[in-house]
Amino acid sequence: METFKLTKTNKIFFLSFLFLTNAFIATCHEVDDESEFSYDRESENGPTHWGEIHPEWKLCNTGKLQSPIDLLNERVEVVSHLGRLHRSYKTTSYATLLNRGHDMMLRWEGGAGHIVINGTKYQLNQAHWHSPSEHTINGRRFDLEVHLVHESEDGKTAVVGIMYKIGRADSFLSMIESDLKALAHTKNVERKIGIIDPKKVKLGSRKYYRYIGSLTVPPCTQDVVWTIVRKVRTVTKEQMKLIREAVHDESETNSRPVQATNKRTIRLYRPNDPKE
Repeated sequence: METFKLTKTNKIFFLSFLFLTNAFIATCHEVDDESEFSYDRESENGPTHWGEIHPEWKLCNTGKLQSPIDLLNERVEVVSHLGRLHRSYKTTSYATLLNRGHDMMLRWEGGAGHIVINGTKYQLNQAHWHSPSEHTINGRRFDLEVHLVHESEDGKTAVVGIMYKIGRADSFLSMIESDLKALAHTKNVERKIGIIDPKKVKLGSRKYYRYIGSLTVPPCTQDVVWTIVRKVRTVTKEQMKLIREAVHDESETNSRPVQATNKRTIRLYRPNDPKE
């Protein structure tokens, strides 16, 4: 058997490969430490300046497929061929909760099942909340928005977004209320909270919007497949307040301003089933 010798040339190639691989991963994922940017529009590190903070964040300023956007009825193409959003989530998935600086992130250890979009399987990795909502419908911004972040084996991202208005309590947030309170005055501390069933995140409707956008936080990676549930669900004022106070970043909001649509296609899936 021929043995492989790690020559100087091979070593340089190998190290370069590792560097580029890690750089690619770093620029595709949301940052876990959000202290370097803010949501203050008057600040030097506010949303209009995110792309200037690091070279790998430049898409935040220059990208043409940025999120969030306004889901204006006049731009929406109603279709029935996209199919139902099938969620094959695991009911026995262990999770942790982390205060990232501007939001609370619920992370499932080893993934929590998957969804399939256009034949591609995306694994559910984490969920986090923005208040008020980042996406708008006909210019209207709602009180809260949760993002369920999924990733395919080849590193592509798909996010399912659900918006909320003030009303009855959300049962999923009620499940983790005590854990949110426990992390209210900590940052970058990851708390194990046991088994959290992602199926408890209710959609409430088969209708959804679909478009191609980006991460809504740096590095603002593009070509993210967005699915926004059409039905606006409800949370209580107390639940919304808890989400913000648990972060404890002295900011009243953690929502990126609406970005230019740039003539992107926005589809609204509506089943042919008359019962829907």
